[in-house]
Amino acid sequence: MKTRVTEIFGIKYPIIQGGLAYLAYAELAAAVSNAGGLGQITAATLGTPEKLREEIRKVRTLTNNPFGVNFAIAKHDNGGKFQKLLEVAIEEKVPAISLTGANPQPVFERIKGENIRTLVLVAGVRQAQKAEQLGADAVMVVGQEGGGHLGREDIGTMVLTPSVVDAVSIPVLASGGIGDGRGLLAAFALGAEGIEMGTRFIATQECVHASEKYKQAIVNAKETDTVVIKRTLGTPGRVLKNGFALNIIEREQEGATYEDLIDVISGKANLKYIYDGNEGEGFGWAGQVIGLIETIPTVQELFDEMIQTAEKGLYRIGNIIKERINR
Repeated sequence: MKTRVTEIFGIKYPIIQGGLAYLAYAELAAAVSNAGGLGQITAATLGTPEKLREEIRKVRTLTNNPFGVNFAIAKHDNGGKFQKLLEVAIEEKVPAISLTGANPQPVFERIKGENIRTLVLVAGVRQAQKAEQLGADAVMVVGQEGGGHLGREDIGTMVLTPSVVDAVSIPVLASGGIGDGRGLLAAFALGAEGIEMGTRFIATQECVHASEKYKQAIVNAKETDTVVIKRTLGTPGRVLKNGFALNIIEREQEGATYEDLIDVISGKANLKYIYDGNEGEGFGWAGQVIGLIETIPTVQELFDEMIQTAEKGLYRIGNIIKERINR
């Protein structure tokens, strides 16, 4: 496949692996890159600059292909942690970084002149335009179907993707509700030049840090088995539906503040489920695409299936259009 995304990032297929807090480590990132996509490790949940440097170097022992480092930008950089992590990525000359969260402008100012490709995750047209103005190489637009943190407006991928495509000149990648070759082909039809997937990569063999209970829950779930937490806090995020998540929503509806909820929405609560499989004391991020996930393949098997399915879908569409032309 050849799009501006494959050319800019030096990859075979325009498929980007999402940041996946606490799960995007070297094993998964390298597997995605080896399969022809752009794998990523996530900086924030590695904790220290030393651990990030170690993980970057580990990726390089597992793949010779391009990879990225995901940075979730916090509003307040307590102790300069974010800046220290960014400096490590620059020093290690990582091929690409992706940015989520708050204003990415300081990051772009710091990496100016460095040979680092950039992706920015956005949830609306204005954010995409701002990213383009700052010099982003591409934007990833996430619809409300996606897992993890979402935009505040409930706009689906089907509408949001072409809206952003029409508003910017840089490449757009579609994200949210995509987990197979049909989603890849649909993204191309919407004007995107690639896709980002998060939830689908959790249910793979190389996502070694995810508990089997978490993976199996994704496989067993239907598309209706997710809920959105933290909506009242202004930072909505989609998770698997369980008693723990429903309790968070109930407390939100009763007027609980961030301080009231911090123990149940923290990374520690997330880890209790995704690492330990403790459903009664934690939650797991997941998008509505869980309704399409039925297996836990290797990343290479997933890529093979996606490309074959996309090719079959393209052939089918071609025949439909051909019939129309021949009438």
